Amino acid sequence: MNCKFWKDKSVFLTGHTGFKGSWLSILLNKLGARVTGYALPPPTNPSLFKQAKIDQIVNSIEGDIRDRKFLLQQIKNSEPEIVIHMAAQPLVRESYIYPVETYETNVMGTVHLLDAVRSTNSVRTVVNVTTDKVYENKEWEWGYRECEPFGGYDPYSNSKACSELVTSSYRNSFFNPADYSKHKVAVASARAGNVIGGGDWAIDRIVPDCVCALSKGETITLRNPYSIRPWQHVLEPLSGYLLLAEMLFTRGVEFAEGWNFGPEDRDCVSVELLVKKLCKIWGENSSYTISNNNSPHEANFLKLDCSKARNRMKWTPHWHLDDTLNSIVAWAKGFQKGQDIMSLCIEQINTWLRA
Repeated sequence: MNCKFWKDKSVFLTGHTGFKGSWLSILLNKLGARVTGYALPPPTNPSLFKQAKIDQIVNSIEGDIRDRKFLLQQIKNSEPEIVIHMAAQPLVRESYIYPVETYETNVMGTVHLLDAVRSTNSVRTVVNVTTDKVYENKEWEWGYRECEPFGGYDPYSNSKACSELVTSSYRNSFFNPADYSKHKVAVASARAGNVIGGGDWAIDRIVPDCVCALSKGETITLRNPYSIRPWQHVLEPLSGYLLLAEMLFTRGVEFAEGWNFGPEDRDCVSVELLVKKLCKIWGENSSYTISNNNSPHEANFLKLDCSKARNRMKWTPHWHLDDTLNSIVAWAKGFQKGQDIMSLCIEQINTWLRA
């Protein structure tokens, strides 16, 4: 990632009030970009967005990605060069409760975003962030490549697969690589694994649930202890998104396709092993139990093959699972002690950049 590339770049970021969006807002600000964020209010209370006072470092606009006219107006007003689309309904279990809203946000939200780009002459690069769950999960032991078929058992996973298809259709129909010299817009999608890090208070996510329980001295309850996931610190895929945006901006349609950004194989471990490691790092008064309650279907095994990003973009993770869990515990305990949250995030970003 060329840090100098981002200085004074105009970026329109949807979903900036969420966990990943907040970290990306801080990182982009540190790199010198001019960020306009578009999102609903923070989805949790507390939230990293409010704790770090991110509205002081970005032009923050409260808006719904489903509001087509307002979204178009705000993109036109901000005249961005780069658009990063992260606004979404991001939870599997919540998608079972609110399937219609999930599809409206994740599918039509993508349509609205890409259609707004069509009418905004300043845009040169679009990165649509989806998920590793877009692939048809066959529960096999090797990683999914970008050429694998899409699927999606639950409404969340399926809606994100639909978002990928929308992106492909708009790229072919309106931003076709063969006509790049005319429209000058390069569009790509990015898929990451299970993203974790400090400042995540989302419900029904294993690490936030663990940190909440540990902070209160309570026993952690595991729903799916044997499910294997590709765990990665939030800064890892964010670096992939930024590197992809840079490549799209500087080299155009050569990179206008789908990309995986996941951890190394050794960081694809079971939920139970992850929690054991987390408890060990946390120290005293940490324990967990396994729930016998029935839960909605979730994939048991899922990981990404990131060979394409490693070979063609030279992207690689810097932190492994132990580094990631140590950073999460340090962040959580710093929050407990009342440490300044923006400073805490910047400190971890600097440590990660040095790696």
